[in-house]
Amino acid sequence: MHIAIPVAGGEVSAHFGHCDAFRIFETEDGAIRAQRDVTPPGHAPGVLPAFLKEQGVDVVLAGGMGGRAKGLFAEAGIQTVTGVTGEPQAAVRAFIEDRLEPGEDTCAH
Repeated sequence: MHIAIPVAGGEVSAHFGHCDAFRIFETEDGAIRAQRDVTPPGHAPGVLPAFLKEQGVDVVLAGGMGGRAKGLFAEAGIQTVTGVTGEPQAAVRAFIEDRLEPGEDTCAH
């Protein structure tokens, strides 16, 4: 499974569309096998779901995401989890160990 997290300043970005990079984690058998950072393309409707689909992403963990973006990710077959904060690797570990407790979505649109 490939899990993407929008990163800003080394932490999970409060809004997936305004990040420095997407950190993509490759997981297998309940463990992180590899990770890489990719620079996002420009922020425009529909661009990021297609971009992350091309990167092989299955799940996006983010601080916040608007309703339209969530719908576009769902159409692309990508699961979204919002209200995620903190250090990206810790968030991925919690997700794959089924103990991630997302907080409030930090996006107002």
